[in-house]
Amino acid sequence: MGDNTLGTRFKISSFGESHGKVIGVLIDGTPAGLNFDLDFIQHELDKRKPGQSHLTSARKESDEVEVLSGIFNDKTTGAPICLVIKNQSYDSTKYDKFKEFLRPSHVDYVLLKKYGGFADYRGSGRFSGRITAGFVMAGAIAKLILNKFNIFTFAYTESIGKIADPTEYFADDIEQLIEVRDKSPVKALNAELSIKMENEIESVKNLKDSIGGSIKCVAKSIPPGIGGPVFNSLEAKISRAIFAIPAIKGIEFGAGFKAMNMRGSEHNDPWIIKNGEVKTLKNDSGGIIGGISTGMPLTLRVAIKPTASIGMPQKTVNIRTMKETEFELEGDHDPCIVPRAVVVVESMLAIVILDQLLIEGFIPTVLNS
Repeated sequence: MGDNTLGTRFKISSFGESHGKVIGVLIDGTPAGLNFDLDFIQHELDKRKPGQSHLTSARKESDEVEVLSGIFNDKTTGAPICLVIKNQSYDSTKYDKFKEFLRPSHVDYVLLKKYGGFADYRGSGRFSGRITAGFVMAGAIAKLILNKFNIFTFAYTESIGKIADPTEYFADDIEQLIEVRDKSPVKALNAELSIKMENEIESVKNLKDSIGGSIKCVAKSIPPGIGGPVFNSLEAKISRAIFAIPAIKGIEFGAGFKAMNMRGSEHNDPWIIKNGEVKTLKNDSGGIIGGISTGMPLTLRVAIKPTASIGMPQKTVNIRTMKETEFELEGDHDPCIVPRAVVVVESMLAIVILDQLLIEGFIPTVLNS
């Protein structure tokens, strides 16, 4: 398995660079017979594209999906599906100007050490958040399959900086939550907090700075018994996929890091019978125990760092002269990447869940759409 491939049965291979010709994904293992809903895939992709509002990067990209293979008569054939979007709006000259400067908290130095100066540095090349467009395209197909089995993934912005939404939302009506979230420019569920988050992003943008936040994600109706012990842990597989998203710096499941301040009597999830099925009274385990799903909603939270690209003066090193210096970064950048990352987190979770369900035979290789 290469560095750019994820999955076992539902396998995705990511390709493309920020300022290259295309960004794309090759998807192998999609069950045959699925109605290929291109409009849904495009709608998902539109949620992460730049230029959506004054709060995002000014880079204008249509991000229109093109299908190169794997679809015949509007259905999946079982063959590999190749999806691409063309890069159309970028200015590489700004990166040429600063190619001798190591941008703080960017990949410039590590790429130099690993690839000897041959890596594409324009817009961070292969390491740009732009590659997540491929994740979303693959995730959209995963969602189309999972939704047929009443399994849904949903994510939203929980916090921007210190402005946080403490409400525990129930995943009973995913469609209603999606409708509320998508009305918010920051993808939040509380209208009042959404405005505060927007103002906070606008404030740091005016300072030529950036800010981070957190995203909460839930997967509904995963059957119990999915995953395995040790290296087949469902948490481990999800974490690997989530950390492929640039800017992710942390992940927790259920109570997560709060558990270190809890007693066992507080953290333990008592077993109960509900509607004739075994459930837990609460869900501090986040729907996973021992790396295996419990049948309760799978809940996770991810921490996203402030965007490294900022316009303020910063200390750095000129790698050619090997002298310390100061510079100001130019280009189109997000003051906060959290809102655009919401659909990416959601998509990666869907990809891992579908892969595991295919591995364990819960989903057939041929679908009757």
